[in-house]
Amino acid sequence: MATASGVLAAPLAVVGLTTAPAHAAPSVEINLVAVNDFHGRINTNTTKWATTVEAVSADTTTPANTLMVGAGDLIGASEFASAIQDDQPTIDVMNTLGLDASAVGNHEFDKGWADLRDRVIGPAATPNATWDYLASNVTVKATGATALKPYQTYVVDNGTPGDASDDVTVGVVGGVTDETPSLVSPAGVAELQFSDEVAAAAKYADILKDGNTANGEADVVVATFHSGAAVGAKSSFEAEVAKGGVFARMASMTGSVDAIINGHTHQTYAWQGPKPGGGTRAYIQTGEYAANVGQIKLTVDAGAAPGTNPVTGFTVQNVARAGAEDLTNPRVADVKQIVDAALANAKVVGDRPVGAVTADISRAYDGVDASGKPVEDRGSESPLGDLVANALRDGVAADIAKPDLGIVNPGGLRADLVFKGDTATNPANTDGVITFAEANNVLPFVNNISTVALTGAQVKKILEQQWQPVGSQRPFLHLGLSDNVQTTLDPAQPVGQRVTSVRINGAPLDLAKTYSVSTFSFLAQGGDNFTAFTEGKAKDTGLIDRDLWVKYLSDKKPVSPDFAREQIYVSGLKDSYHAGDKATIVFNRLDMLPSGVKNTRLELVKVRNDGTTKVFGTTTVTGGQARAVFTVRGGKEFRIVAQDSKTTLARGVVLGKPTMAHKVFPTKSSKIHAKKTKVRIKVKVKSGVDLAAKGRVTVKVAGRKYNAKVKDGVAKVKLRTFAKPGKYKVVAKFLANDTFQGATDRFTIRVKR
Repeated sequence: MATASGVLAAPLAVVGLTTAPAHAAPSVEINLVAVNDFHGRINTNTTKWATTVEAVSADTTTPANTLMVGAGDLIGASEFASAIQDDQPTIDVMNTLGLDASAVGNHEFDKGWADLRDRVIGPAATPNATWDYLASNVTVKATGATALKPYQTYVVDNGTPGDASDDVTVGVVGGVTDETPSLVSPAGVAELQFSDEVAAAAKYADILKDGNTANGEADVVVATFHSGAAVGAKSSFEAEVAKGGVFARMASMTGSVDAIINGHTHQTYAWQGPKPGGGTRAYIQTGEYAANVGQIKLTVDAGAAPGTNPVTGFTVQNVARAGAEDLTNPRVADVKQIVDAALANAKVVGDRPVGAVTADISRAYDGVDASGKPVEDRGSESPLGDLVANALRDGVAADIAKPDLGIVNPGGLRADLVFKGDTATNPANTDGVITFAEANNVLPFVNNISTVALTGAQVKKILEQQWQPVGSQRPFLHLGLSDNVQTTLDPAQPVGQRVTSVRINGAPLDLAKTYSVSTFSFLAQGGDNFTAFTEGKAKDTGLIDRDLWVKYLSDKKPVSPDFAREQIYVSGLKDSYHAGDKATIVFNRLDMLPSGVKNTRLELVKVRNDGTTKVFGTTTVTGGQARAVFTVRGGKEFRIVAQDSKTTLARGVVLGKPTMAHKVFPTKSSKIHAKKTKVRIKVKVKSGVDLAAKGRVTVKVAGRKYNAKVKDGVAKVKLRTFAKPGKYKVVAKFLANDTFQGATDRFTIRVKR
């Protein structure tokens, strides 16, 4: 939309300096049109968004002074129509709309640095993406040079031929989150170094305003970052600055920057804040998925003296996507041709039914944003994450590998499986049908599937790494686990000890045993800060996540949501219990969000040695929280079952080991005579725990067997008279039952004539 000046592939480049004219110059309006986190949204709304882009671009006193600037993630994690063509339709749309520059986003690196450099951007002589991808904080390890342009400058004016009095040079400096190596497959960016994005951008912004014409100058500097405030519409500039972190660093960055465009956090805000050195500046992020178009209008004094601030005022706003397309606009009409061709191409493959679902299976959500749209919560467990983990475990053929479990990162899930169909464009997409396109939208990254050989200790370390490093924009990332895995979590414990137990197929995790974990290549390479994966031995199965997922849905149809948690937040839990122990176990976050199932009670269940069960108590669940206080019954184990999600926590019961004592009556052997005296035996059974021993006792003596019940820890047995005098060996046995182990007491009775 504007004229670029300077070729700035190197860290520093020479750009011509615009000199102030001798006569007073008029004010110039610079119209910045912003987009972030488009993520390949090629669909029926794309032309409506393009209509808004064109309207906002024209909403200025001088349309020629419009710059369209992106803040990254224009491609990657894309919808089916764009994804199956490696996002070429999205690139074509951005080219058509005249995107001038964009910060590179982490998703631009999804297919690796070489793909971004050689295919997405393309050769300088015949570029594919015709805008400038910028990143001041990404360097090549081998040389130290910036991998992409750190900035670019653009000259805007009022379009009057021969009149340069109001020419203004605008510098756009770019930066991407320094967390990028943990957000993409590390192997794809192994040759790059990512530094702090704010510090790097500040360095180049100052260079552009240092008065040294040899290193390039700009009258106005705009910083575009693929990072931003953690919360938008429900927060404020002041509140986000107070949190510290990257947004606070942006707020305090050099006054050489006149406006800041954000992305990455998918938030919606249009704020202003104080500018170091005096005045204020605009901060904007447009949300996500082409819902809005951002606009910052800068009023610039074209005749301002060098070294002074030429920006005399600004406005900042987000403009919601239009409700209808304007095909009278030539650019919108061209966008429609691109979109229609992409949708037609996608329809051939995407309309094919591949599976079925009985009800919505979704990611986790927590509340809604200002527009009423659900807010995804990657810090919570989801039915979809656990289902995909099942697919990773079960979808690898036995001749390739035999995974013990599957693990999924929440950021790998980009759409939900919904029950309601949409027959408007696909008659086959009736209620309950999963089409190829819908399946693909869940896993759009086209990762390879890897199996990683990990010790139990390394598996536990991975689960501990759900708590992300200090300073991460998401402090916790909740992994999806296959349904044969159960962990218990206690966030109140020290770092490294918050995973309080792990069980696989019901057995406690063996820290020394090697387990085969099936996961995305992204995680296998340590993505999302799960670096413990790299401690194991990874094997590329050659399988693609999309293909494995589609086959799994086809083989398992229909699939249903499972709201039973694989990871349970609980405190006060022990690995095992003795019959008679007093237990107090506190549960939190039992409900998945959102959930068609809200838990209302916990059932306390005794599992007998023969496998039969009995509910011996209940306790109320309120808002996902519950406190279970009970005495442990005997049996094989006890279970705590949340109803109606069926989340089940089981622990083994160690049966009480009783001791036995006896007393013979008469107490003096001199009074026990053959054929005359009827002997009585009192057997005392003591449990050793605060639980009265109950059961049965057998007594064998003189070839006879006697049975008696234990009541209040005592069994009484009457013996027949002894036929002959002598010493008689007695074996008294307490019989094992659901509560107690067996015990034996041996003694001798002397019988006189």
